[in-house]
Amino acid sequence: MSTPVDVQASRPAHAAIQVFRDAFETFSTLAKVLVPVLLLTRILEQTGAILLLGEALSPVMGAVGLPGSMGLVWATAMLINMYGSMIVFASLAPAASLTVAQVTVLGCMILIAHGLPVELRVAQKAGSRLRAIGPLRVLAALALGWIVHRTCTAFGWLQQQSNPLLKPSAPDPSWAAWTVAQVRNLAMIFVIILTLLVLLRVLKRLHVIDILIRPLTPLLHRLGLSENATPLTIIGMTLGLTYGGGLIIRESRSGRLSGRDVFFSLALLSLSHSLIEDTLLMMAIGAHVGGVLVGRVLFSIAVVYVLARTLGRLPDETFERLLVRPAAGRTPLKAAGCPDSR
Repeated sequence: MSTPVDVQASRPAHAAIQVFRDAFETFSTLAKVLVPVLLLTRILEQTGAILLLGEALSPVMGAVGLPGSMGLVWATAMLINMYGSMIVFASLAPAASLTVAQVTVLGCMILIAHGLPVELRVAQKAGSRLRAIGPLRVLAALALGWIVHRTCTAFGWLQQQSNPLLKPSAPDPSWAAWTVAQVRNLAMIFVIILTLLVLLRVLKRLHVIDILIRPLTPLLHRLGLSENATPLTIIGMTLGLTYGGGLIIRESRSGRLSGRDVFFSLALLSLSHSLIEDTLLMMAIGAHVGGVLVGRVLFSIAVVYVLARTLGRLPDETFERLLVRPAAGRTPLKAAGCPDSR
């Protein structure tokens, strides 16, 4: 028969095993999404599809005050990732002779719309519909780029010549090097997910999350989010959509998040995520923090607020049908008692 000491000793071990299982389950779900999309993206890169998209975007760049060559930079960001776009930027920027304002415009657009094949698939798996989140990210990127461009032009801000700190070199283009890099990235994703789940358990046990949530509750309520979605949203905004989306997938299946929680949380994460790392990367190529951080966050909050005020008026059934994918275990909107901003 187990003694009280044996029971107490087994509890930490059981908790550790459970957290590891949860992390592995979350990672497995993400890996099923990431691996095929990464392969597809690699093929698009190798076949020159990105060059074609860059050419198509050249006229659009003029509307936000950028030379047409920057269309290739944004296309690379949208279809590959930010690092790829930085390499293309480093090769094109000297001839373009950009101002700080122009690099800030480009940085804002990249930050909102990048890595779309991967991140949209993660958002879809977490419960949003591609027809909603996809256009939202691209249109929001163009809108913020136009706002920053017009504001800087009207007030004469940031018109000095850009002097980027970071000039990345081209990576090894071979398939072997690419495969090793992706395996390393996937392993890091698992480690981060495991760390986040452990941290969340500790913070919940210490009631720290309750303390953090309380002052944010009024704002999040206006953005259509319940308290259940707050920790995951904060994680995604701080670390990235992949990690936040992975946790949202897990929470959505557990039934703790409603359809409105899922959509509005993913909408906010889609516009403002990885606020630390991604912001620093754009600043390293010459963007100004006022646009790529302060401006982006305020813009994202304003956009999601408008979405919550307008889409929140939709009947529950219509909201689910248009914006949210069915997910086993998720709480129905009416049963969840979720705020709808009506």
